[in-house]
Amino acid sequence: MTSVPTLLIAPAPTANGDLHLGHIAGPFLAADVCARYLRATGRPAVLSSGVQDTPTFVVTTADRLGTTPELLVRQSDMEVRASLDALGIDVDGYVAGWEQRFTSFTTRLFETLCGRGILEPRTMLLPYAPRTGEFLVDAHITGNCPTCLADSRGGLCESCGHVIVAADLIDLRATRDPDEILELRPVEVLALPVERYRPRLLAHFDAAAGTLRPHTRQVIAEMLARPLADFPVTYPLSWGIPAPGRAGQVINPNAEAIACTLHAVALTAGKQDGAAEIVYFLGIDNVYPFAVAGLALLMALDEHATFPTLFLTNEFYELEREKFSTSRGHLVWARDLAATVPRDLIRYHLAADSPEHQRTSFSHRELAALTRVRLVEPWNRLAERVNACVGPEELAVSRRSRREAALMVERFTHAYELPGFSLVRIAETITRQLVRLDRSALTGGDLCHQVDVLLRCAAPVLIDLAHALPDRGFGGAERTSITPVALPLLEPAEAVG
Repeated sequence: MTSVPTLLIAPAPTANGDLHLGHIAGPFLAADVCARYLRATGRPAVLSSGVQDTPTFVVTTADRLGTTPELLVRQSDMEVRASLDALGIDVDGYVAGWEQRFTSFTTRLFETLCGRGILEPRTMLLPYAPRTGEFLVDAHITGNCPTCLADSRGGLCESCGHVIVAADLIDLRATRDPDEILELRPVEVLALPVERYRPRLLAHFDAAAGTLRPHTRQVIAEMLARPLADFPVTYPLSWGIPAPGRAGQVINPNAEAIACTLHAVALTAGKQDGAAEIVYFLGIDNVYPFAVAGLALLMALDEHATFPTLFLTNEFYELEREKFSTSRGHLVWARDLAATVPRDLIRYHLAADSPEHQRTSFSHRELAALTRVRLVEPWNRLAERVNACVGPEELAVSRRSRREAALMVERFTHAYELPGFSLVRIAETITRQLVRLDRSALTGGDLCHQVDVLLRCAAPVLIDLAHALPDRGFGGAERTSITPVALPLLEPAEAVG
């Protein structure tokens, strides 16, 4: 196993509100569990995320709520931090987009890109509202995706993951006022000629093909099957980080992916020794800015740079089979759920229901039923059996128990290790081992030993139960004796809902 530090990056959510379960079930829980596992096995890991204040969704949400973007961003940041804490998501490389250290880092980075001639002037057609004198991009416009025909905004399509040139939206209209008269006007922006990096992108993804999840592999193949459009790195907007040398323009928020990555690398360098292995945990709709345009920017900056090795994507997590929607109030806030349900139950359920390969859907009823049958009841029965053995004396552990415990550790290791990391298989392994031990006739040291090993292996998910352990090192199958410790019981979701 490598001792090179692993940098896990979960793209910063837009600072236009709190985190709902869709955010947690996507990149955040997976990245947190992976980081905890790596540390439990003695390997350095840093989880980086934060909030991004520059997307146009901040402006449109503030307008809808009758507040200012600045106030919305500050409020959202406090809420996001509180929600991450409530679910036990341990982000130790947190980046607030408006902080001076990040904005100055981003400005210097794009000054370098401009100075080296990596970004080139391009004239593009952008939607313009003559009545207000504004160019409208991203969240300010809506229509149908020119690739998959789904309802979409400008910039990126949430449904198919493809980049959308604003002028190409079908039935283009303004989100604030659908009756707003729009026209397409030419404007000069700075852009990255992504097509120029096609050979290196192809080589990179050919080498990484075996590590990509099926939908990610399909999306990247679709993008690379046709000429890659120039990627606008600046936009004629007033909200965002001012673009160096481009009066009246800001850096495209989707182009900040490279800045977030390199800033996280710099933070990691201050925490660990050695070059970091970079792993992205991201939604399928973020493949283009991080895995295509962002990777091309990294290649352009430094051909010897440390490039991301893994892109572990997820699909959307829905609520009652419909997309989470803040504007319609169709959501479950992460903190609200954590206030009524033990977070170990939440983390286990979201792992078992993780949208790794297809959309999955949350319901309170399913959480209560699934966690009661698969986690709470078998765990409580085992804990009571172990607690009956607690005393000052060490108990002997048989060779058979050590052999079975080693097999259990092996099954968990396969589910945790990169690149095959899978929340679903981790949760399934927890369930299978709980059922096995609950039905077993094990007693004394063998019972306490195997339950101890199970809890150590489940600790990255069941973080509160794991506090009962004197240490949380992964495994422990080889011990020949054990001093049992008292284990807590789990309260079912119904009793606290």
